[in-house]
Amino acid sequence: MNIKLDPWQKEFLDCKGDKMLCTGRQVGKSVMCGKDCAKWALANPNKVVLMIAPTERQAFALFDKTLNELIAINRLSLKKGRLRPTKTKINLKNGTVIWCLPTGLSGLGIRFLTVHRLYAEEASRIPELVWDAITPMLLTTGGETIYLSTPWGTSGYFYDVLINKNNAFDNVTRFRKNSEDVMKEREICETWTQFQRDKALERLSAERLRMSALAYAQEYEGKPMSDLRQVFPDELLREVMILNRRDTILNGRHYFLGQDIAGMGRDLSTWVILDGTNRKKITQVECITKRLTRTPERVDTTLKLERQYKFKRIGIDDGGLGSGDFGYLLRHTETKRKVEGLNNASREVDREGKKRKRLLKEDMYNNLLAMMEHKEIELLKDDDIFESLRSVQFEITSGKAKYFGEDTHIAEGLIRAAWLARNKGLNIYLY
Repeated sequence: MNIKLDPWQKEFLDCKGDKMLCTGRQVGKSVMCGKDCAKWALANPNKVVLMIAPTERQAFALFDKTLNELIAINRLSLKKGRLRPTKTKINLKNGTVIWCLPTGLSGLGIRFLTVHRLYAEEASRIPELVWDAITPMLLTTGGETIYLSTPWGTSGYFYDVLINKNNAFDNVTRFRKNSEDVMKEREICETWTQFQRDKALERLSAERLRMSALAYAQEYEGKPMSDLRQVFPDELLREVMILNRRDTILNGRHYFLGQDIAGMGRDLSTWVILDGTNRKKITQVECITKRLTRTPERVDTTLKLERQYKFKRIGIDDGGLGSGDFGYLLRHTETKRKVEGLNNASREVDREGKKRKRLLKEDMYNNLLAMMEHKEIELLKDDDIFESLRSVQFEITSGKAKYFGEDTHIAEGLIRAAWLARNKGLNIYLY
């Protein structure tokens, strides 16, 4: 089914040269990226196109949209056999090659290319170090760059392009759209029904009530906000994310599990495992993510991990969707003496369901940050973990810190595991 394009989307696709799309969430940036790339690649033979995103998951999403668009336009344009499309590369019969790759922490893995056209999805989330690695790729080709992203604070390469810092980006055409305007203005048709519009606007109203004004302005109105700050600096993350996954599960260790729960939507449920045998050098051994999971599947995953690792403690968000998982694990013989309800909003609950001293999400995030700064924790070298941690932002409202982010589910699991591992031997609560 062909998607009917909005007028601004048609204008963006017709625009030549370097261009930027800075928007609120869910307006169709990735769709535009796939359409624009397919159209350009078919019209320009013997070129190299590079599509990048912070993580492998985001890069694969770009790959799928671009490949589907190429198939829709001209399936016969794709090479077959050993040159058929892979997860990272599309070879066209006109000689043009499309690469789709995650940037990682430094961009080191994509330095081998010389590029005629660069697409940067979630460009505001791409670390400064990566831009230093990729911008020289366009030096000798006269290539063009297409930036697509929601904003993320008022610093970094994407923000410099957005505000045309020092007039260094005069050649970039900028498009700005907010989510609410797009939902209201999009023409009712087969692919955008009145029901979809009504539900989208209903959801935006709920988000406006749930979120702070600053967070809503950034996430849905596409406005960079100077009062929002990154919790875990990139440099600090690179210092502590140095571990490879272990080949085997070591016996006789003190393992701690942190869980964050998601339902059947696009969000991830996460299981983060730390080895806290040495309290002065806690190490991450695993991070598991699953999408579209129900309570029985999530509980089965937790129980399977318990049988493998024999956890000392299990920390889980017992509020909202997590309440079902928490209740079941409290009743199960293998986990009832290990599970702790670490509600990410307010409190810790013990195995008997009694409330303990008030625990804020701020405490757990500050605990993990302090552990990183004091080099008391080492994490896996993993793009998804890196992106999740660096996506966490905070703001101060009425003297209180509020934490949020677009992709924080791994971070939420990690802060729980780290809280348990760091405080495993301390009776710090007053009853």
